[in-house]
Amino acid sequence: MTLQQLKYVIVIAETGSLGKAAEKLFISQPSLTKSVKELERELGMELFLRTSKGVSLTTEGLRFLPYARAVEAQHQTLLEEFGKAEKQRASFAVSSQHYSFVVKAFVEMTQQVDVAEYELAIRETRTQEVIRDVSSLRSEIGVIYLNESNRKPLMKLLDQERLNYHPLIECGAFVYLWKGHPLAGRKSITMEDLRPYPCLAFEQGDAPFYYAEELMSTEKYSRLIHCCDRATVLNLMVGLKGYTLCSGIICEELSGVDYIAVPFQPDGSRQDATMEIVYIDRKDSVHTALGLQFIEEMKKYLKV
Repeated sequence: MTLQQLKYVIVIAETGSLGKAAEKLFISQPSLTKSVKELERELGMELFLRTSKGVSLTTEGLRFLPYARAVEAQHQTLLEEFGKAEKQRASFAVSSQHYSFVVKAFVEMTQQVDVAEYELAIRETRTQEVIRDVSSLRSEIGVIYLNESNRKPLMKLLDQERLNYHPLIECGAFVYLWKGHPLAGRKSITMEDLRPYPCLAFEQGDAPFYYAEELMSTEKYSRLIHCCDRATVLNLMVGLKGYTLCSGIICEELSGVDYIAVPFQPDGSRQDATMEIVYIDRKDSVHTALGLQFIEEMKKYLKV
């Protein structure tokens, strides 16, 4: 087993394609395939499933990849500290539900990257994709929330996908709306106050209700509009006087000052009006330096 073979496995897993991996590694595809097969023979197990659509990690491959990443990261550290070789490109990816504080933490982390070259990714996406990205190691870290309505099924799913969750902050529900909204001046807002206005929710496809990003996803809203990105949500807040239910953690630097979060006043029967924001990672993963820095920036912004 060589460091070069470990690098090959990492790049194939990231690209999902032998052709794309070979192109990125500047070697021929037959040479890449031969090297990986030699490694698989040495290990006595298959690391990849090969189909007409590309390649994906086997169960053994998913177990092997974090260790390969850890060895490669340690090798890179040695080169940076003691070697004369050219520094390799730093890499990090995070997947998240639509939280501006995650973007802010990513910005702060990126500004502190002290290498000449890097390849970073931030993916604001559906809840199911966040979990899938972290499980497949497409992203090192994911950010989601848990509450009374979704905790049991999501915890079961995280366990099935061999994922850990780490609490960041617990918070009550807020109504996020345009500062020109008729309810913007209220000290608190009830569900009855909101009934004349459309609720804006991030679209989750055909996924069950517990994948919803918004609190109180089981509520029967008379007016409901599904969206795919934060920019559209903000536009609809202005154009249609829509609103969304959120954590109240708003980064004005990124979202602007035209939107506010007003405390939501639930009735006594509501059990899902609080949320716990968590980050998730694989149980067998080893965080990169950038991953650790990103976690620290999230905690710093949330003051936890």
